[in-house]
Amino acid sequence: MGEEVRLTNSTTGGPVFVYVKDGKIVRITPMDFDNTDAPSWEIKARGRTFKPPRKTTLKMYSAGFKSMIYSDKRILYPMKRKDFNQDGERNIKNRGKGLSKGDPLADYERISWEEASDIVVSEVNRIRSEHGPSAVLSTPSSHHLWGNIGYRHSAYFRFMNMLGFSYADHNPDSWEGWFWGGMHMWGFSWRLGNPEQYHLLEDALKHAEMIVFWSSDPETTGGIYSAHESTIRRFWLKELGVKMVFIDPFYNHTAGLIGDKWFSPKIGTDHALSFAIAYTWLTEGTYDKEYVEKNTHGFGEWAEYVLGKTDGIPKSCEWAEKETGCPACDIRALAREWAKKNTYLAAGGLGGWGGACRGSHGIEWSRGMIALATMQGMGKPGSNMWSTTQGVPVDTDFYFPGYAEGGISGDCENTAAGFKFAWRMFDCKTTFPSPSNLNTASGQHIPRLKIPDCIMDGKFQWSGKGFCGQDIAHQMHQYEYPAPGYSKIKMYWKYGGPHMGTMPASNRYAKMYHTDDLEFVVSQSIWFEGEVPFADIILPACTNFERWDISEFANCSGYIPDTYIQCNHRVVSFQSKCIEPLGESKSDYDIYAMFADKFGFGPMYTEGKDELGWMEQYYNATDMPKYMSFEEFKLKGYFVVPVNKEQEKTVALRWFAEGRKKDTPDWGPRLNNQIDGKGLQTTTGKVEFIATSIKNFEEQGYEDEYRPAMHTYVPAWESHHCELAKKYPLGMLSPHPRFTFHTMGDGKDSFMNDIKDHRVLVDGYYYWIMRMNPVDAEAREIEDGDLIRAYNDRGSVILCAQLTERLQPGTVHSYESCAVYDPLGAPGKSADRGGCVNILTPDRYMSKYGCGMAPNTAQLEVEKWDGGTYEIY
Repeated sequence: MGEEVRLTNSTTGGPVFVYVKDGKIVRITPMDFDNTDAPSWEIKARGRTFKPPRKTTLKMYSAGFKSMIYSDKRILYPMKRKDFNQDGERNIKNRGKGLSKGDPLADYERISWEEASDIVVSEVNRIRSEHGPSAVLSTPSSHHLWGNIGYRHSAYFRFMNMLGFSYADHNPDSWEGWFWGGMHMWGFSWRLGNPEQYHLLEDALKHAEMIVFWSSDPETTGGIYSAHESTIRRFWLKELGVKMVFIDPFYNHTAGLIGDKWFSPKIGTDHALSFAIAYTWLTEGTYDKEYVEKNTHGFGEWAEYVLGKTDGIPKSCEWAEKETGCPACDIRALAREWAKKNTYLAAGGLGGWGGACRGSHGIEWSRGMIALATMQGMGKPGSNMWSTTQGVPVDTDFYFPGYAEGGISGDCENTAAGFKFAWRMFDCKTTFPSPSNLNTASGQHIPRLKIPDCIMDGKFQWSGKGFCGQDIAHQMHQYEYPAPGYSKIKMYWKYGGPHMGTMPASNRYAKMYHTDDLEFVVSQSIWFEGEVPFADIILPACTNFERWDISEFANCSGYIPDTYIQCNHRVVSFQSKCIEPLGESKSDYDIYAMFADKFGFGPMYTEGKDELGWMEQYYNATDMPKYMSFEEFKLKGYFVVPVNKEQEKTVALRWFAEGRKKDTPDWGPRLNNQIDGKGLQTTTGKVEFIATSIKNFEEQGYEDEYRPAMHTYVPAWESHHCELAKKYPLGMLSPHPRFTFHTMGDGKDSFMNDIKDHRVLVDGYYYWIMRMNPVDAEAREIEDGDLIRAYNDRGSVILCAQLTERLQPGTVHSYESCAVYDPLGAPGKSADRGGCVNILTPDRYMSKYGCGMAPNTAQLEVEKWDGGTYEIY
C-alpha cells in the first residue's frame, strides 16, 4: 500500500486539494492556506474590521467530482456506431436508436484509436475535397473543465483554426437582455452590456442601507465560478443591518437565507414593476434630478411616457399590480424606501445577468434596471448596481490571464488573446496561429441556437455575430447560411457537453441528427450523455484531473474582465495530473495533437511541446515569475497573490457620477469611444433612455417591435397575456441549477443524486423535479412526489412534482441543464424522462433583430403521468 499524497487542481467550482493513494483519488477538498501564503485583505467600516477566512470555498458538484471521474457513464474507449459504414450504408436515421430502447450503448462497438482516427481523417478529407472546409461544422459547449491550456478557447481553437471549419457562434446566453438592450442604453460592449464592479464591497460595507436582489440568487449561481466566496460578505452586510429585498417569481435560496421581503411577479412582467417604481419616484420627486439632468439623454420624453402622457396609460403601482400580481401598496412602499435609503441594485447574479434577461421581456427588463440605478445616482457612495459577488479589494495590477484570453490558441478573433496575452505568450520563434478565415466575421459561421435550423432547412438568416463586443452597431449586420461562396454543412465535430437540456426547444437537436445531408458526426466527450448517442464515431476525452494544466480561481477575463474580484483571494493553481487517464481516454490536447499529425500539421500544432511544456511557456508570460520559479510553483501547487496595499481604490462608476475621466482598471471605454475622454460608450456619452443607436437602426429601416429606441413596456410574446395561455396556463421559470453547473455534475451517477432537492428516486429511477404551488397541484389532483407530465406543443417531459409555496399559483419552477436525455420513444418526438425541460422552451429569438434566447418565456400544462410516451410528429 502506497502513501497518500496531496496534489492540487482546480474546477469550475473552485480550486482543490486532491488526495491520491495507489493511483486513485481518495477525496477532494477546498484549499486551506498556511502561514507562508500572503496575508488576506481587510476592510474597516462602521467600527468593525472585516477579513475573509484563510481558505477557499467549493461548490457541491466540485466536492463530489470523484464520483464523476469514476462514473460508469465515462467513455473509456473510442467507439463506432455498429450500423455505420463509411463506404456503404450509413443508416443516418438510426442515429440515437438505442435511446428509445433504453440502452444507447448497445448501438456501439469498441474500436481502436487507430481505427477511429483513420475514419475521422478520411471523412474530413473526403468532405473537404468534395465540398470545401466550410462543410465541416464544429462548436464546443459553453463551459469546459477548468484549465487554461485544455480549455476550449485554447487547445480546441488552435487545432480547429489550423484545420479550417465553420464555427457555430455562441449566443451571449448569460447576458442576452443586457447585450441586445442594455448595451444600447449605456455601452459596456466590452462586457456585453454589464457594468464594472470594482471596490464595491468596501463601498457597501461603509454606506449600504438596503440591497434589492432582482432576478439574483448568488447562493445558487455563485457569480460565475466563484463557489461560495461571497456568502460571508452577505452575512457581514446582514449583521450591519442592511435590508435585503428579493424580486423573483421563486423564493430563491439566497432569499431563504438572508431575505427580509419577497416580491413574486408573474413571469415576464418584471419590467412592469420597474416602471411602477420609476413612476412613484417621478410623481413624488424622489429621484436624483441633478444627476439625471447631467448624465442622461432622452429622460424627459421617457418620463412623459411613464406618466402616461403620451399613450394614456400611467405606469402606476395600481397598473403594475394588474400586470405583475404584486400588491400596489408593496410596490409603492419599496419605491419610497429605495429612494430614502442608500440602495444597491443587485440585478442578476454578477452585476448584470439574471434569468429575467433570458425572457422575451429581457431587453426591456435590463434597460429598466439601468433606468432605476440611474435615477438614484448610480456611482455615488451607497448607490450602484452590485450583486454582492464582486468588488473585492484584491490586486488588479498582478497579471495572470483568464481562460478567455486564448491559452495556446493565439486566436484574436474568437478569444480575448489580442488584448494583452498573445503578445506576451508568443514571439517570432513561436507559431501564432490566426483564426481560420471561415469562422471570422467575413467567413462562414452559424448561430448555435439555430444549428438545427441551418442543417435541417439548409438556409437561415440572422443578425449579429454571437459573442461580439467590439462595438454596438454590429448587432444589425445581416448574415446568411450558407454564406455566399461557401458550402452547406456535411459533417459535425461536436466537442464537449450536451446541447440537449441546455438549448431551447431541445427536440430540434435530436431531429437534426437524422438529416440526410449531415453525412458524418463525431462526438468528443468525457461522459456518455446528451447527444453523444447520436454520433457515428465517439472519441473519449479525460477529465482535468487526468491531465496537466494551469489556471486561476474564477478568472474568465475576455468579456468578463477581472472576474477574480469575486474571490476573497486570488489563487493561481498548478493543476496536477492526479491520476492516469482512465481506460484509453486522452486529454483534448493529446487528441488534437494526434489528429494534427495525421493531417500533416503536427509540428506546427505542438511545436514539440507537451502540456507541461506549454504550461511553462504560459507561466512565463504572466507575472508569476516575479514571485517564484516554475519549478517552485510546481512543488507548492498554488499561489496566493499578495494584496497590493499601495493600489488606489477606485470605485466602479464613481468617475462617471463625478464627471471625471475613468480611473478604474476596466478594459473600456476606449478613448475613441468617449467624448473628451469622459462619459460612457454611447453616442452621447450618457445613459440613453432613448437609444441613439437603435434610433439610427430604425431610420435605416430596422424597426423592431420588441426593441424600440425608447425604453418601453413591451409585454412578453409568450406569457399569461397571450392566447396560448388558455391552452397552456402555467408559466415555467427555468433558472440555473442549484446543485450542479449546467450539465456538469448531473447524471453520471454522481453524488448529486443523493440530494433530494436535485433528483428524486422513484421506482429505481432518478427523476428531475418540477416545483408547483399546492393550489395548481390540487386543481390537477397532483400530490407531492407524483410523477407528472409537463407539456406544450414543443414536447413533453416526465418529472417529479414538488409542492411548495415558494411560487405563486400559475408559475412552475424547474432548473434548466439536466445532463440526461432519455426519450421514452423516438428521439426528438417522444416524452423525455431525463428532465430536459428545455424541450419545452421556445427557440424564437427575443426580438426581430435581437437574436438572443428567451427560455424563461414558456407556457405549458401539467398533468399526472399515465405512463405514456406521448409521441409528436
